[in-house]
Parts: sequence; C-alpha cells; structure tokens
Amino acid sequence: MREIYLRTKDLSVGYHGRPLIRDIRLELGRGEILTLIGPNGAGKSTILKSIIRQLELIGGVVCLDGRDMARLSERDVSRRMSVLMTGHIHPELMTCEDVAATGRYPYTGRLGILTKEDRRIVTQCLELVHAGDLADRDFSRISDGQRQRVLLARALCQEPEVLVLDEPTSFLDIRHKLELLAILKDMVRRKRLAVVMSLHELDLAQKISDYVVCVRGDAIARQGPPEEIFTEDYMMELYGAARGSYNALFGSLELEGIRGKPEIFVIGGGGAGIPVYRRLQRQGTPFATGVLQENDLDFPVARALGAEVIGEKPFQPVGEAAFHAAAEAMGRCRRVLCPLAEFGPMNEKNRLLRRMAEQDGKLEQISEISD
Repeated sequence: MREIYLRTKDLSVGYHGRPLIRDIRLELGRGEILTLIGPNGAGKSTILKSIIRQLELIGGVVCLDGRDMARLSERDVSRRMSVLMTGHIHPELMTCEDVAATGRYPYTGRLGILTKEDRRIVTQCLELVHAGDLADRDFSRISDGQRQRVLLARALCQEPEVLVLDEPTSFLDIRHKLELLAILKDMVRRKRLAVVMSLHELDLAQKISDYVVCVRGDAIARQGPPEEIFTEDYMMELYGAARGSYNALFGSLELEGIRGKPEIFVIGGGGAGIPVYRRLQRQGTPFATGVLQENDLDFPVARALGAEVIGEKPFQPVGEAAFHAAAEAMGRCRRVLCPLAEFGPMNEKNRLLRRMAEQDGKLEQISEISD
C-alpha cells in the first residue's frame, strides 16, 4: 500500500502576498521521487521554497506525515526534512567532514557538540555518497561534483524522511550528474526516502522520476507518471518550442532538420545512420534516407533531421514499393553514404541499393564528408 508522506492541499505560492501559482496539489510517498519540470521562471523553485518554509505560503497547507508543517517547530521539521538548494556555499576553513556534520545540529544541544554516535553517522553518510576520502579535505578546494556529494551527505545526516532538492545536477559534468542521481536513487530504494526535486534535464527526469509535475503559467499544467508526461507533442507544448523536436523514445532533443532538395542519400538502419544524420545536419546538408522500418533506431532521428525518409512498416522486410521509392530518391542525389556493415534478411534490398550506388559511382566513404 502506498504510504503518503508529503502532501500539499490547495497550495498557493508567490511573493509579497501575490500568488504566482495556485491550487497546487501534490502527493509524495515513501520510496518515491517526484520531479518538477517546466520552463525557466515557471515557478519550480518558488514551489520548493514554499514547501520548505523559505517563503511564506499565500494559501493552503503543506503536510508532513499527516501533520500541518505550520504547526511543527523548526527542529521538528529539520528532523523530518532536509534540503539541498541551488547555489554555492562558501564556508570558511571547514573540512568536508565539518560541512557534512552540520546536518547533525537538529539532534545536538544548544552548544552543537557532536557525540560519538553523531560522528559515526557523519562518517557513514560520507561513505554512502562515496565521499569518505574527502573528509579531511578543505571544502572550498574540491570540485563542484564533490561538493554536491558532500552537501548530499549533510542532508542525509539529518536522517530525513523527505529530501528536497532544487536543480541538484546544476554545475555538474555528465559523470557527476549520473553519479549523484545513482546515489540518490539508491538512497530512495534502501532508506525509502521521499524525494521532491526540480530538474532541467528532461532525459534524466524521464529516467529517474516516479511521478512528474509540469509547471507552467499560473498553475500545474499536468502531472502523472513519466510514461504519460514525456511525449513528443507535449514536451514541445510545455516549453513553447517551435523549432527542433523531442524524441520520447530516447528522451533526447533533436535540432531542427535541414530542409530542401536532398543532396546525399544515406542507406541507414540499426542505429548506424544516426551519427551520419547528425553530422549532415551540422553541415547544413539536406539528405534523404531509407529504407528504414518504422521501429528502427534510426527512424525517429531520420524523421526529425532528414528532408526525405523512405520507411517500411515495423517488423517487415523491405518491400518492392519502398525499395523503388528509395532507388528513385537515391537517383536524384549526387552522393550516397552507407554506414551499414552488414545486411540481414529484413533489409536485403538495402544491400541492393548499396550495390546500385557503387555501380553508379556515387558511393562515398563516411570519412569523405567533413564538418
């Protein structure tokens, strides 16, 4: 049975008494990740700041484990909820262990003296985020990725039941983005944390989230599981994008295709054509491609970037009609590229296309096209 830990009721948030977003209704269960997505300035951070009481609520309530947060003391909240917000912190003369240890202050006395048990928890949390070797390092002299791990350790030191993160992957390279989110997912699974965060990276949000909330305008535009949210049409609508496309299968963005009379024909398939399509797009060269089954890896990228795509029904061998259409398109092009190394029974006619291009003297090596 799903155990709801964080819930908002008829929440209105904004600044100086003026609502920016109204009627926010969120539910987050233990062991779940809820992610806010949407355009810059849509109000994702405002929602998070309101949930953590950094901003005063304009209306509605936020409940932790069934209790109104407004009726809980700061110490009670900090023992249940920890926060990792966007922005660099600059502690003076503090080691990474010192920074992580500040997460234990909700459990210490007025003097903030750490017990042996507090120290044990700090060490354990640094190890959990793979930052144990950083304990004695000066926090101001480590990389952004290392800092995020130490700050996550600090948040975990609070032994929270809900974790709030605002753009936790900001400033990180791809390695550290993946590392941080893998650690986070592991913590959610092992400790049954409830996590609410905002993310800009749609591909990461699609892969890590259990539930997605789309913020746009003065309301929540849509919410649901990622399978329902991350569709090509809706992502373009949510972000008001008029150029390029969103690939729901790969969770990736594609630049706008090059239109015009195709100059090059690409015999692709099985993912082999994708780097060629993108290279031609970078060059500004319109191209045609085929024959691609509609369930082929190449097909969605070819459709986004190509001037002409000759397709075949999914799971069907290349038929005569598609073959002749491809041969005709290829005949109109000056050059032909074939990144395929092998041909199977499903695309045997693509082998014939390659042979025809070779006989006509149009076939070129991939290395002969330059950026």
